[in-house]
Amino acid sequence: MKAGRKNLQRACQDGSAVTLAEGESIMQVVTLRGSNLIEVTDGEGVKSLALFPAKFQKSFWIKNGNFVVVDASGRDEALESGSKIGCVVSRVLFHDQVRALEKSGEWPAIFKSTSNSWAATTEGTTSQVEEEQNSGDDSDDNLPPLEANTNRNKPFDLHSDSESGSDSE
Repeated sequence: MKAGRKNLQRACQDGSAVTLAEGESIMQVVTLRGSNLIEVTDGEGVKSLALFPAKFQKSFWIKNGNFVVVDASGRDEALESGSKIGCVVSRVLFHDQVRALEKSGEWPAIFKSTSNSWAATTEGTTSQVEEEQNSGDDSDDNLPPLEANTNRNKPFDLHSDSESGSDSE
C-alpha cells in the first residue's frame, strides 16, 4: 500500500473527534452523479455539486444519505465563473464521528432528524427483517393469488409414482 493511502486510513482511524477548519462545512450526500461527482446539500438546504477526490478511490465508499466534510471556501467564486463544481470533499464522516459532532454542537440543525433516522436504519434493519419473518405468510396485504407461469413447461413429476406406492402399502 502506498504511503498516501496509509496516511489517509491512519488519519481516519485516529481522528474520532472531528474539528472543522475555516471554510469547511458538513454536508449530506443526496445523489451520486458518477465520475467522482456527488450532489450534496448544506445546512441551509442548498444543493450543489462536489468533487470526490481520487485519493479516496478504493479507500472510502459513500452512498446516499452519508455525511461528508466539504471545503467550500471557493464555492461562490467557482459558481460565478461558470463552474458547476462548487466544493471538494475533504473528509468522509463515519457513524462515531457523526455522533461526536452532534454532541459538540457543530452539527447543523437541518441534519438532526436525518442523522437519527440514518442511525436507526443502519441499526434497525435486522430487527425489521426478523419482524417480517415472524409475521409469516398470514398477511397477504389483500393481494390476489399469484398466477401460474405459462411460459415454461411443467416438469414431469417422477416422485408421485413412488410416493403413491408407499402410501398404498
